Amino acid sequence: MTTTNLASTRQDSWTSTQAYVLAAFCLVLGVALGYLFRGSASPPVDAAAAANTVAQGTGTQTGAAQPDPQQQKEALDKAVAPLLAGLQTNPNDFDTLVKVANLYYDGQQFPEAIKYYERAVSIQPKNADVLTDYGTSFWYTGNADKAIEEFEAALKYQPGRASTLFNLGLVRWQGKNDPKGAVQAWEELLQKNPDYPEKQKLQEFIERAKQHAAKG
Repeated sequence: MTTTNLASTRQDSWTSTQAYVLAAFCLVLGVALGYLFRGSASPPVDAAAAANTVAQGTGTQTGAAQPDPQQQKEALDKAVAPLLAGLQTNPNDFDTLVKVANLYYDGQQFPEAIKYYERAVSIQPKNADVLTDYGTSFWYTGNADKAIEEFEAALKYQPGRASTLFNLGLVRWQGKNDPKGAVQAWEELLQKNPDYPEKQKLQEFIERAKQHAAKG
């Protein structure tokens, strides 16, 4: 797995590198893709779906039919429409703002997700779930610095949060070419979460990051 590629600045889709990294971590660690990066609850994505993420990012197929982009957009617009209508009446409805942001996030419309997460964070600035999703959305648009900023804010309000620490380590490594920073985040994760279910696998990634750091 490549560990030195920086996040792309494209804002309309995942890069093949990002998709591969996310799915590879999911498959190796054996946990849902949503769990790895989502702060708030979302439907889990199993290993097969993660494998399809790799296929979509690299141009290969694993047997599943590729979704039609126009149909995806129409479905997303339909799902978001009543929520946006509600925000016309109550623009500061935190729960609705988060729901809209989550829908855009799940539809990979990350710039739009950022807009609504930002509004939600302005209402509840200490909500670690939303801050984590907010940061992850920035990562998907190629802004590693802002992603790290929001992850660190989430950890300020909820220290030791496993999913956020995992995200922080991954973005430090993949987005900032900082394997030492990744090791620091992941070792803190294990220290503060001794019963972390994928402890052994994460330790393997820590060793890989240390090897990368040793090579300079």
